[in-house]
Amino acid sequence: MPQSIRSASSHSTLSLEDSAPTTPGAASLHGDDVPAVANNVLPADDGKHYTMVCGGLGYIGSHTTLELLKDGYNVVVVDDLSNCFDNVLTRIRTLADDYCRSNGIMTPTLRFHKMDYRSAEFRGLFPKYAAARFCISGVIHFAAFKSVSESIERPLAYYQNNICGLIELLVTLQENGVKNFVFSSSATVYGAKANEGAPLKEDDLVHFDEVYTDEQGQQALRINGSKGLTSPYGRSKYFAEAILADVARADPTLRITALRYFNPVGCHPSGILREDPRQKPTNLFPVVASVMQGKKPQLEIFGSDWDTRDGTAVRDFIHVMDLAQGHVAALAAAKSNTKREAFRAFNLGTGNGMTVAEVVASFEKACGQKVPAVLAPRRAGDVGACVAATQRAETELGWRAEKGVDECSRDTWNALTMADNGK
Repeated sequence: MPQSIRSASSHSTLSLEDSAPTTPGAASLHGDDVPAVANNVLPADDGKHYTMVCGGLGYIGSHTTLELLKDGYNVVVVDDLSNCFDNVLTRIRTLADDYCRSNGIMTPTLRFHKMDYRSAEFRGLFPKYAAARFCISGVIHFAAFKSVSESIERPLAYYQNNICGLIELLVTLQENGVKNFVFSSSATVYGAKANEGAPLKEDDLVHFDEVYTDEQGQQALRINGSKGLTSPYGRSKYFAEAILADVARADPTLRITALRYFNPVGCHPSGILREDPRQKPTNLFPVVASVMQGKKPQLEIFGSDWDTRDGTAVRDFIHVMDLAQGHVAALAAAKSNTKREAFRAFNLGTGNGMTVAEVVASFEKACGQKVPAVLAPRRAGDVGACVAATQRAETELGWRAEKGVDECSRDTWNALTMADNGK
């Protein structure tokens, strides 16, 4: 691989799914409440099972780590802090302790390794844990680059991290006998299907041909593959799912879950845990937050000529707390007899589409202020509508989104107010 591409893949301006790999580093800890873990030194054997969260201090990863702790999971977080701040770890611990104390239970163990998930140090973690008789029973993978527009500008960086990094991770898990794997996928894998207007079903994208019974009771053939993928980011998620499906077909003992996210927004209602990226935000809510903090003069609404009720794009906005709980449900289902397939995909969305203009109005209601906004041309790689069908997750995972956009706006404004007050 040319050196220029290696440098591009680790450049600090890349947008990350949560906290993706850049430069390998020695393990370190920030916060007195979390035990220090060095690369070559592990604490004494505690006989516990752990769930590993790669990118566990980023936006979705941090909220998922908190929900895992609240649900009784011991967690090992791996993060290089390239797109998040070191105080996130202490905030997770504080919220977990408060929750467990109020419910009269002990807080599960939280361990942290500061390192790149593609590094030799990371690969060496598993045998060290095994030698110390710890057990890593499952892994959730958040560490991928995520910006649609940036992926168009820098496709090789996205393929190197999102595809090559995933393959390296899967090899490591296979070598160490880890069977339960949850993958952060995306609704972008549906490609142009999103523009047909109907809610997107998991069966709209399959990775092997399937015979099924249609609405008229006739047998039909569902062909694998996706059409009209609009960006290298979306293609990287599609390729990643295809790889996972192939790996699962080769080993039916695996339990691989691909969670197709729609549009995560909001934050923990306390405002303590929130979306606070080091790098330039590209998603709607953090951009609105930047505008309201005076860091950006105005919000650009990309596209006012979509075939929607007000001309702005329609999206399925899901509260990040609901999304985090979806990961806990996926892990639990994979450990039970309810999820028997080696590979299974689930949509995580609300099933309700809202236009960008409607969401901006919701935010204005929450903060009691006008959001300075201008209409801008469509961005390359965008689609006009993208809404989830949610029946599979409700039926098989026992999960559904409970919060609406107004709660997302309220919690985001609360967090923004706390940030402005230095909290």
